[in-house]
Amino acid sequence: MHRSRRVSSMLLSLAAALAFLFAPALDSRAGQSPVADIDPHVARGSKNAPIVMEVFSDFQCPACKTLFASTNRQVMDNYVSTGKVYLIHRDFPLPMHAHSQVAAQYSRAAAQIGKFEPVEQALFDNQEKWEQTGDVDGTISAVLSPAEMTKIRALVKGGTLNAAIQKDVALGKLYNVNQTPTSVFTPKARHFPTPA
Repeated sequence: MHRSRRVSSMLLSLAAALAFLFAPALDSRAGQSPVADIDPHVARGSKNAPIVMEVFSDFQCPACKTLFASTNRQVMDNYVSTGKVYLIHRDFPLPMHAHSQVAAQYSRAAAQIGKFEPVEQALFDNQEKWEQTGDVDGTISAVLSPAEMTKIRALVKGGTLNAAIQKDVALGKLYNVNQTPTSVFTPKARHFPTPA
């Protein structure tokens, strides 16, 4: 446990240092804020954190599930909750996954009503089940109330969530994301210079 925490800490520190050194090469949006134009419902932590971590993820991706299960809690506890990292979830449903777009729609809808975290947990914890049947709705309804599900279903039917998902996909393509999960680290100081 302590060894994995040290390894995660070292990896995050290394990634942050590399992001700082190579941000101009990695960030094709140089001069733009990495926290601008985001859905605050899928972001965690303080916007004032020195590091912005964008995680491009697909709910049907086994490697994304592994990252969520093995690293997410440590990142949240050690970096996000301490104000060191602003964590942004980015949807990047891969075309080879038949139900990942639907899962992204449901998670976005859940985020709109303040239920992103339990839905994210349910989707990853039960990935093998819903990816076989496509029953994303049933997976989500197991962790939310009927009233919450009514709101989520209405948002999904409304069809406006796909635009937000496609924005994340387009941003991922700017970053040259070609697989999930992909994490992009950006030092906020590079984009938000302190006034003299």
